[in-house]
Amino acid sequence: MSPGRFTVAVLLGVVLALVLGAAVPVERFGERLVAGEEAEAGSPGFYSAPSPTAPVRAGHVVKIEPVVAPPAGAKAWRVIYASTDQNGRPALVSGTVIAPTGKAPPGGRTVVAWGHPTSGIAARCAPSVGIDPFFFIEGLRSLLRAGYVVAATDYSGMGIAGPPSFLLGDVEGANVLDIVRAARTVSAAHAGDRVVLWGHSQGGQAVLFAAQMARSYAPELRVAGVAVAAPATDLADLLSADIGDVSGVTIASYAFTSYAAAYATQLPHDALATILTPAAIRALPEMSAECLFGQNQALHAIAKPLVGSFLLHDPGSDPTWGPLLAANSPSSAPLPVPLFVAQGGKDTLVRPAITARYVAAQEAAGATVQSHVFPSATHGTVATDAVPLLLRWMANLP
Repeated sequence: MSPGRFTVAVLLGVVLALVLGAAVPVERFGERLVAGEEAEAGSPGFYSAPSPTAPVRAGHVVKIEPVVAPPAGAKAWRVIYASTDQNGRPALVSGTVIAPTGKAPPGGRTVVAWGHPTSGIAARCAPSVGIDPFFFIEGLRSLLRAGYVVAATDYSGMGIAGPPSFLLGDVEGANVLDIVRAARTVSAAHAGDRVVLWGHSQGGQAVLFAAQMARSYAPELRVAGVAVAAPATDLADLLSADIGDVSGVTIASYAFTSYAAAYATQLPHDALATILTPAAIRALPEMSAECLFGQNQALHAIAKPLVGSFLLHDPGSDPTWGPLLAANSPSSAPLPVPLFVAQGGKDTLVRPAITARYVAAQEAAGATVQSHVFPSATHGTVATDAVPLLLRWMANLP
């Protein structure tokens, strides 16, 4: 690693700790930063697809390597595993599996399948690619101390090249469930078939879809519950509410880029021109190449001039884009497992009113829901703030 890259990485850790109100513990961050340099230097080809690529079942691990300097009392692995794309075709996805080092209970440990919040859509934006791949798994240390295995997908198209996944519910849901399958093949992890789904923001949408589809997609897994913090539930409302600031423009850029690729065969050739301004369309390639963490300044420079001039009209009412956003919003049908929801009262990205409507719909449908609003929490802090209540809720799941 160059001195410049090392400095940027250190500064990023400091800045994020400040931005998140020091909500994310930085346990042994400096040690893992140096160790991460060694890991990256030692396996530059890890994220290349195996050759030849023979058909494999979903969840099959095609590559694995230990992560240098895992969290205290744990061991960890980067994995590349098989999953499915928007059309149900095979796709390779990367991620991380972390397990406690203590003795596992009979039948194996419960697996917490983590859905990460937005980090970008480019391959280099994947959490597992980072020097410290554990830094943004909210509640990781507490989950490991409680004896859980944590399986954290990067989502398709990130880490290892592949089809898009951003805010594509079925893709993200499959990626989440398939890394649990992958974790169960790592013998040293001692992962059982009982699963709790946990996700933040984009990851909230991912695990809600995983909960909806688990019984048909991965019937061998016993999903005990699903927990979300500031989940992306109504995508049309989310984009409409947030498009007036830089964060909204960034999220929308990622979303429309991913949807244009995923639905290319069913969209008209000028589909983006029906919803985005010419300036927005010109900015998409550059925006999509930048990561939310690490290239934040570059994203702001591109997005700021587009605030107020990104969309031509409300995407939810658009005859082309509205149905796609609705199809990728979690269903209001009752979830088949208990639901835990955490929402920050000061969240300006996923607005409290949008989450409240989803909670009300689930309750009205008859789902078992435990919902908490943290009045002082922001979008960046709510997941970490929720961890103590989350662990208590998890401990009482059947």
